[in-house]
Amino acid sequence: MAEQERMVEAVLFASTEPITVRELESRMPHGCDAAEALVRLRKRYEGRGVRVVKIDDAWAMRTAPDLGYLMQKETVETRKLSRAAIETLAIIAYHQPATRAEIEEIRGVSVSRGTIDQLLEMEWIRFGRRKMTPGRPVTFVVTPSFLDHFGLENARDLPGLKELRSAGLLENRPPPGAFSVAEEEDEEEATTGQSELFED
Repeated sequence: MAEQERMVEAVLFASTEPITVRELESRMPHGCDAAEALVRLRKRYEGRGVRVVKIDDAWAMRTAPDLGYLMQKETVETRKLSRAAIETLAIIAYHQPATRAEIEEIRGVSVSRGTIDQLLEMEWIRFGRRKMTPGRPVTFVVTPSFLDHFGLENARDLPGLKELRSAGLLENRPPPGAFSVAEEEDEEEATTGQSELFED
């Protein structure tokens, strides 16, 4: 019987799925009593780190429930944002509170629900106040988690056009047909109007 216990132990240990008594006996030499070997093996494993447990009509070796915490592993999952999500996030950050319609108008394409959902799930944006316009659309604003991730104290600390250009993130040349004078005026307007945009 001791040898039969060893056989059952070996099969259970190596198996990824629970095994029935019939399956055990089909693997063991003719005349072996897998059921009796299981009873003895189960008793031998009582109080150990691993237990022999019955799952429906099959048997398996499982970690003792009180030691389950040792098997847990926490990992940091890095998720890359899509171009659409980055653009949407940037628009919300610079134009908050922004409605979906405003985001779509600036991007020039419709914003998919998945993009907004991803940013909400990451807790980088949240719902803001409803806009006092027809339909009372919901607005989006950035969260403290977003500011913390990018090392910002508040939304006013977001880099302006000059900083983005000096970092090489924007082209220094104006697009064809644009005047540098008009561009400078836009920059001044953007900086003076920023406090109003980010009050809430």
